[in-house]
Amino acid sequence: MNILERPVTALTGVGSARANTYAKMGIHTLGDLILHYPRAYENRGDIKTLFEASMIGGKCAVVLTVATEVKSTNVRRGMNLLKFRAYDDSGTAEITFFNQPYLKDKFPLGAEFRFYGRVEQTGRRYTMSSPVVEYFDPTSPPPDLVPVYRMTEGISGKQISTNIASALSVCEASLEDHLPPDVIEKQRLCSLRFAIKNIHNPTDYRSLAAAKRRLVFDEFFYFALGIGMSKTKSRPSGAPVFKNADIKEFLSALPYKLTDAQSRAVGEILSDMQRDTPMNRMLVGDVGCGKTVCAAAAMYVAVKNGRQAVLMAPTEILARQHYADLSEIFGKLNISSALLIGATTAAQKKKIKAAISSSDPKERVDVVIGTQALLSDGVEFAAPGLVVTDEQHRFGVNQRATLAGKNEKAHLLVMSATPIPRSMALIMYGDLDVSRIDGMPPGRQRVDTFAVDESYRARLEIFIEKQVAMGGQVYIVCPAVEEGDDEDEAALGEIGLFEISTKENAAREEKTPLKTAVEFSAQLSKRFPRLSVAFIHGKMKSAEKERVMQDFAEGRVNILVSTTVIEVGVNVPNACLMIVENADRFGLSQLHQLRGRVGRGHRKSYCVLVSDAVKGPESVAAKRLKSLCALYDGYQIAEQDLLMRGPGDFFRANQNDAIRQSGGIKLPLAEQCDDASLMNTAFAEANKLLASDRELSAYPSLKAKVKSMFSLEAGTMN
Repeated sequence: MNILERPVTALTGVGSARANTYAKMGIHTLGDLILHYPRAYENRGDIKTLFEASMIGGKCAVVLTVATEVKSTNVRRGMNLLKFRAYDDSGTAEITFFNQPYLKDKFPLGAEFRFYGRVEQTGRRYTMSSPVVEYFDPTSPPPDLVPVYRMTEGISGKQISTNIASALSVCEASLEDHLPPDVIEKQRLCSLRFAIKNIHNPTDYRSLAAAKRRLVFDEFFYFALGIGMSKTKSRPSGAPVFKNADIKEFLSALPYKLTDAQSRAVGEILSDMQRDTPMNRMLVGDVGCGKTVCAAAAMYVAVKNGRQAVLMAPTEILARQHYADLSEIFGKLNISSALLIGATTAAQKKKIKAAISSSDPKERVDVVIGTQALLSDGVEFAAPGLVVTDEQHRFGVNQRATLAGKNEKAHLLVMSATPIPRSMALIMYGDLDVSRIDGMPPGRQRVDTFAVDESYRARLEIFIEKQVAMGGQVYIVCPAVEEGDDEDEAALGEIGLFEISTKENAAREEKTPLKTAVEFSAQLSKRFPRLSVAFIHGKMKSAEKERVMQDFAEGRVNILVSTTVIEVGVNVPNACLMIVENADRFGLSQLHQLRGRVGRGHRKSYCVLVSDAVKGPESVAAKRLKSLCALYDGYQIAEQDLLMRGPGDFFRANQNDAIRQSGGIKLPLAEQCDDASLMNTAFAEANKLLASDRELSAYPSLKAKVKSMFSLEAGTMN
């Protein structure tokens, strides 16, 4: 067995209990363990005096000399305190450890130690509670940069660090560098062994940067190879050919004209549907740009050519909305349609399933709109022609595959309201052809956007009351569900993988606490006792979420407090105000999608981004938020996000889709990358290699590496 494939129990001190704990983290082998990269680094080499540390307020490193003997006190049963004093040139600190009696004899008088923690000042004396402590020898000081690992209950960061060090000592000689030597030389990349060693134990910032660059490059490079090699050279034939692609009758049934962008997208879709190879196209555009009517045109063509069309939406309320809109249009064209959702009665389901599978065109239903109920047993399409999935990233790969299986060789159209840069589209969605709707229908009003800090809270509450009094409704989005949640559906991206705990980051810890949907809605109910306030978040049961959204859509709720679960949701024309709390925690593209939830009716609409990041000296976060106030085109915003936050946010936001659909591949460092140029370089090198050797015949170890990462079958890559 390869050393990297040995179980973690091969390490001294790792028994079955700890192995089970590691398993919860997805770590089973020594190879898994050394690929468990740090989430951050503590800069313990930036040593401050007690006075300086107390002024910073965050965690700092101080070097102190032990001044008194350690006193041990049992405060109560189960509570032990160790206390002693230590000093530097700026003052004396009282050091306290809780329930660590084994440290009593570790601090001899006159010895120097490096303490890392928060220094508080009480009167003229400093205090530190349970700091991290290391013996300090000026001739051989401990490492400056100390890794911080993601943990789980039952294991400490120190234990993880110790186990990783042991695994590295065993595995280092077995690490095989799969990258072609000419790529390593051309891109001036460090060796894999150096990178793995220094990502865990960097000797300095330069070594850490080199390690990070190499490993991120590897992940992008492997991903690009996997995407390129898994693309079918030619799609299988056998799809229905829709020769009659005339949509004049369909267009005449619409109460409006298509925009140029919509017409272009429809043209690309219908061109695909006139071939015998299955269409595999994504339709991308801002919320409200008119993607659904483009899909409806394709559905019309499928039906006119004697086939069926199906549209699957992620929620019942959205499926109902699609059915209400499309059945009206199709009814004018003598096209039958049906709605199949979880709430459909058993008798209705039986009738609809029979109509779906009927071989008699006169009895067969032409268009079916539904939710995951479309995947249930007994749903068999008699004449599959077109499959449309709305908000495709809300469905798992298996769900889409099941629907496709029920519609073998049918054309596939997936829709997404997440505008992404063209370069990212090629990366995220592999061999999907992409149609972009880059314009909005006439009359769609611009949503005025403002970035404010907490000092505007009183004025904001008055503005809420004013909008509701005028008959409008309000969305308020929070980044977390309940107190203690670090994040919910939002891609926070606040703590970078390679964050160094400096004064700036220490100050970050003191910023405005996260607004949470549950608690904040309770506060608003008290603040606005005459208004109806409700909340919704991803942890609620589907039926409960549907009920709340239905109440909001029908005007029974004035203020809806939510997590980003509402970025994909039902059309509520009456909603005219979107407030995003802790807005600096979100990506620009995500904020733009949230903004698209309002301004869908005739009311003048507004979006207010609340964050203390816009107060004081202009930070990167402030620039990001202010840029959204000036930009309204989704693609410009996506490009700006890519430049300011890097490609990592796109990978995190879509990790349950594009990355996972490629065999479950994980990109732990690339998902945190903030360097778009590195991604582009890695993809360029991968594409160059595939152009000269598509099967990687000259690189068997590289081919095996990519094959294992993507879980690709041999036939796919040969």
